[in-house]
Amino acid sequence: MKQTFTKWTFAAVTAAALSLPFATGVYADSSSQTMLAASETMDKAEEAVSDTWITSKVKSTFLADKNLSGMDIKVETNKGVVALSGMVKTDAERDLAVETAKNIKGVTAVSADGLKSAE
Repeated sequence: MKQTFTKWTFAAVTAAALSLPFATGVYADSSSQTMLAASETMDKAEEAVSDTWITSKVKSTFLADKNLSGMDIKVETNKGVVALSGMVKTDAERDLAVETAKNIKGVTAVSADGLKSAE
């Protein structure tokens, strides 16, 4: 049984190795389209990862700061623009949240129209 499996594995690996030069010829005509589509997909994925990372970083920074009500501030990010919403105790806390978010790497702008203060 083991010898049969070994022969089959060797045959499969050999067939795959021998077919590689032929596989590249099949995709030669559409390689530029494939590369363009892959590039666009990667750009979208990197943007999503960056936005997710920014949101997580802003939120965790808010939670770590004892001067901010991190649990009361909602954070959303779209293409590097951070949107803050929720309710904080004072205008000073609102301003601190905006400044803190602006200082996070990757943040291009901060919108705090939805972040209200109780004052």
